[in-house]
Order: sequence, then C-alpha cells, then structure tokens
Amino acid sequence: MTETLVITGARMLGADGADILVEDGLIAEIGTGISREGARVIDADGLVALPGLVDLHTHLREPGYEASETILTGTRAAAAGGFTAVFAMPNTSPVADSAGVVEQELALGEAAGYATVQPIGAVTVGQKGERLAELGAMAASRARVRVFSDDGFCVSDPLIMRRALEYVKSFGGVIAQHAQDPRLTEGAQMNEGVVSAELGLAGWPAVAEESIIARDVLLAEHVGSRLHVCHLSTAGSVDIIRWAKKRGIDVTAEVTPHHLLLTDDLVRGYDARYKVNPPLRRTEDVLAVREGLADGTIDIVATDHAPHPAESKACEWPAAANGMVGLESALRVVHQSMVETGLLEWHDIARVMSAAPARIGRLTGHGTPLEAGRPANITLYDAQARGTFTTADLRGRSENSPYLGRELPGRVAWTVHNGTVTLEAGDIVEELSA
Repeated sequence: MTETLVITGARMLGADGADILVEDGLIAEIGTGISREGARVIDADGLVALPGLVDLHTHLREPGYEASETILTGTRAAAAGGFTAVFAMPNTSPVADSAGVVEQELALGEAAGYATVQPIGAVTVGQKGERLAELGAMAASRARVRVFSDDGFCVSDPLIMRRALEYVKSFGGVIAQHAQDPRLTEGAQMNEGVVSAELGLAGWPAVAEESIIARDVLLAEHVGSRLHVCHLSTAGSVDIIRWAKKRGIDVTAEVTPHHLLLTDDLVRGYDARYKVNPPLRRTEDVLAVREGLADGTIDIVATDHAPHPAESKACEWPAAANGMVGLESALRVVHQSMVETGLLEWHDIARVMSAAPARIGRLTGHGTPLEAGRPANITLYDAQARGTFTTADLRGRSENSPYLGRELPGRVAWTVHNGTVTLEAGDIVEELSA
C-alpha cells in the first residue's frame, strides 16, 4: 500500500497555492485547505508541480554492462531528476531484441520501484542491421513494446527501414531512428567545422544526420507509419522536420538537454566528458534546435542518459566512449536553456518532458495532467534555487556529466512515483514503501 500524502501550497500550472491529496497511488483531490488524518504532509510552498517527467531515451545498461549502470541505479538517477518513467534503449548484452529480454528489463524495473521502466526493442537482430528482430513478439509480450530502435547504430539499409515501418504500423508502434549515415561518419570524432579543422580531429558532418532524416520521413510518408527521430542536433535537421510536418508526415523528434546548451567549442580542452554522439554542434545549431523546440517542430526533450565507467572517459579523446549522463541534470538544463531565455513556460515543460514523450511511446498512466483520478506521478521543482552541479547531485553508477562545476538553476525537491515518494527534499529515499 502506498501512503496517503497531502502536498500543500504547490504552484500548479495556471494556478498558485493548491493542495494535492494522494491516496492509493492516485490523485484523489486538488483544492485548498485539504487535510487527512494520519496523512504525510509535504510542504510544497513555492514549488512548481509538474506531471512526473518521462524520458523516451535512457541507457540503463542492464543486462550486460552493469559496471556502467543497472536498472536500480539508473532509476534512482531518474527519480533524482524528477522522472517517474524511462524508456530503456536496447543496446544491452544480450541485445533487447526478443520478448525474453524486454520482459526481464520490465521485471527489474518493477522490482526497483523508483520509476516505471518501459523497454525499447531493437529493430534488427543484435542491432546488426541485417534482419528484423522479433518486433511482433516484443509488442505482444508483457512489456507491450511500442518503440523500436537500434540506437547507437543507424538503420542505414533503406529496405530494412521500410520493412520495419510497415511492420510496426499494424500495432501502432514507432521506429526511433539514430540518424547517422555510417559512411559519412567513419572515424568521426566531433562536429565537422571550424573547431575540428583547428584541432585536426575527423569531423562528423551535419549532412550525415540530415540525409538519413530526409530519407526516413519520405519512407514514413510512403508507408503511412510513425517515425521518431532521436537526438536531433542540427539546424538543417530542424528544417527537414518542419517541412515534413507541414506535409502531414507522421514524424516526431527529440532534442537532448546538452544539444540545447553546449557547443563544440568545449572540445578544445579535449575533455572527453564532452564527447557524445551526435556530437556537440555550433552555436547556430544550438539556437536552431532551441527555436525548433519552442515552436513545436521538435516534440520532446530526451536525455540520452549514457553512463560509462571512469576509465572509458579518463583517456585520450579518440579512445574515449561517446555519451553523457543526463537524468539528474535534465530539468535544470532545460530550465536554463529554455525557460530562463523566455522560449518556454512551465506548462510547455510539462508537455515536452512528460505528456508528449508518454504519448509517443504509448505509455499509459504517465504524462497526464495533475487531476483527480489520475495516477500520482508528480515532480515538485524549486525554480528559485540555484547551485553548482557536483558529483553529489549524481545518483547513478557513473559520473560522466558535462555539467560538473557548472552553475545551474533550479532543484528537483520531491518525486512521487505512482503514489510512492522516491525523492524526499532532494534526497533519494533509500527504502521505498511497499
């Protein structure tokens, strides 16, 4: 049984000073002056109440890479960042390309309890791009997989991509493409541009992303199926998605927090915390993806949380692994890049970090407005706070954050997952109530 909660004085979207009653895992009432005998009272005076955040792009590493992260540690990191649901990418070992593996991930998430873990299935067997994985079996499994991706690898064969789009259409699934032409990015180390030329590092050109997106939106239009573009990062990609949506193509797109804030200038110091795929881009691209998120061309923010052990980053740049941890910092970075700049308001944040990700992933019970009768997935955020991001803010197994030592606004104060408090006054709850 979850405990009864009375959240007092929360700053609701569109209203101030509301109380929220949580009973039996549901929001029972919203109003003023609410009280319940024996209830746990949470003082939320001045805190922004958001629907629990949903991340459509998380790497939890289990099974196979537990030195980097586990489902338990990853969902604790999620709770610290205000997330109540995460979609787990399939590049595990074994790859999540069968019903057995996705059901294992689902069960591990349920046992941990810190966030709902929704597995993403691989598009191809072993993510090798050669033949389709068991898409139908994963969709029919207890995990009810609806998102499929070979993330980390591009489904570069156009025939395989077409067949995948056709297959998932039958059960309302979506293909989430890692848009990277493999031939155009052989040996690439960073964004191709002025900085790569100065440093003598092989460049990752924008057209390698844009050409795949252009191809895939046309395939999606031809098939009449859903396409989702992972971690869009260039101004040209924004233009292509904008064109496709005007044309009526059923495409959605995500941007990461780091592509909303960081630029390739940071690579000058050869600090491998800034090595990521797709790479950090130019200032012009950062401004373009911000505008694309603000005008609705880009649908969501997704973290691409990618933990690595210290030795995978504490080495020379070419040998370092791609990826950054991002669950704990995501809301604060979006606050800085989108809210403080006046491009989005808090009701927009609820849309791009909760409602829209849940809708794209067909995840029930999450992303819904904070209303009576809805599941109690709630994030309470202190928008007035400010502080330096340090390793003390990280709750996962890895520390490869690009924000260490950077001042960020805000603080996630409380996270409630299906009526259970997982983050309490900024601290992870070590023992969750049954």
